[in-house]
Amino acid sequence: MTPPPDSAQGPARRGGLRRDAERNRDRIVRAAQELFAERGLAVGFNEVAHHAGVGVGTVYRRFADKEELMHAALEEPLSELAQVAQRAGEAERAWDGLELLLGRITGLLVDNLGLRDVALGGGGWHLGRAAAERVAEVMQHLLERARAEGDLREGVGGDDVVMILWLVTDLAQHSVQVHPALYRRYLQVTLDGLRARPGQTPLVEPPSEQQTLTICRRWAGAPL
Repeated sequence: MTPPPDSAQGPARRGGLRRDAERNRDRIVRAAQELFAERGLAVGFNEVAHHAGVGVGTVYRRFADKEELMHAALEEPLSELAQVAQRAGEAERAWDGLELLLGRITGLLVDNLGLRDVALGGGGWHLGRAAAERVAEVMQHLLERARAEGDLREGVGGDDVVMILWLVTDLAQHSVQVHPALYRRYLQVTLDGLRARPGQTPLVEPPSEQQTLTICRRWAGAPL
């Protein structure tokens, strides 16, 4: 007996729908990656849908909430952050590792504002917790080694590095259309200020952990 048309075409139709759903999901993730990188995490589903060329209902069907979409969009750049930290931690001299880590991380954060917010505690930090904690672990180890090797200025800590990254990457947003590489100049100046030299005056008191978090969230425009 010849099967009814619907049952004969059912598996092929379902396969086609699955492929369409996968293509739509990929388009949505790519759109979110581009918008988060360019404008930060404040971008909403409507804007992502428009950029992807799909209806907003399609975005809601593929992703339960914005957090799930952020996780999918930032998974790759967060992995890259962790890989950079791994390479920096293997440097023979700690100062060389610090220069590598700060230089590469700054470039990644300048190119991706959403990644900057997540990595520096400006918002959605828990999404990148594993990568951020790995970077912080390597950074702390490098700072301790650099201090022991006599290369790091006394009193410099991990929170200072976070503030430096905010400063330099924020400068980049204002100078990118005029002088795209200008932020690297000021990263160099800052790194020179972290080097140990005779006769340096003591640094002023650093912020507390809570104060650092509040500053980061204010910088990113995230709710406190």
